Amino acid sequence: MDLYLKNALKCSKITANNYSTSFSTGIRVLNKKYRKQIYAIYGFVRFADEIVDSFYDFNRQELFENFKKDTYKALNEKISSNPILHSFQYVVNEYDIDKELVDSFLNSMEMDLHKHNYNNSQYKKYIKGSAEVVGLMCLKVFYKDNKKEYESLKYYAQKLGDALQKVNFLRDIKADYKERGRVYFPDIDFDNFTLEDKKSIEADINNDFKNSIPGIRNLNKEVRLGVYLAYNYFMTLFRKIKKTNAESLIQKRIRISNFRKTILLIKCFINHKLNLI
Repeated sequence: MDLYLKNALKCSKITANNYSTSFSTGIRVLNKKYRKQIYAIYGFVRFADEIVDSFYDFNRQELFENFKKDTYKALNEKISSNPILHSFQYVVNEYDIDKELVDSFLNSMEMDLHKHNYNNSQYKKYIKGSAEVVGLMCLKVFYKDNKKEYESLKYYAQKLGDALQKVNFLRDIKADYKERGRVYFPDIDFDNFTLEDKKSIEADINNDFKNSIPGIRNLNKEVRLGVYLAYNYFMTLFRKIKKTNAESLIQKRIRISNFRKTILLIKCFINHKLNLI
């Protein structure tokens, strides 16, 4: 079983490396003792997201229902023949991650199978399940034996999750709206997306980023650099989005070059070492 778990965790790592260079880099700069657990969480999140976002040539509803059923079976039995689910159940059970966080995440993913236009309450529910709870899962790993610190940092982890997810929504308007017919932002008409609409969304995101910073500063040094790097990557992406006009944002996906990512990593490392966060 030790060898099987090792292999399963490696599958989660490969998944992260294949799907996201940005998150993979952030995980690699965490203290080594946390990496495999965060890879496992990422692998689970990525597989669920792929089912609802990419598998349009197949019965996504059936695939997701099977994935959901297999997830709970793995959590309850502490074993799965799916290596991604096996590594995830190991982390959830080993670090006593609240099953309600898993429920919330899966419920948000399931909303993407059906819901295309979100009202305010649905928008908040979706973000909570798709982003906030993932941050809380990671925080639980970071502070397994320190409930007091976990509780004190929960709010900041949620705010960072909010900011990152909303930046993703802005970045992915073309794919979400043009290709999938989704509108996450309440009361927004992307056929008539105005500068005022864009600025209103950006003001909300600015506030989330601002509210997350105290928590990042108070993270233990073993994990702070990785989280700080994610914050800076998305903040850089957000600044680029803010410079893009509303019409162009619907037509193209904004990206950060690999060279720019490397510069960000160096700057974050220096700031982290000098306690300038």
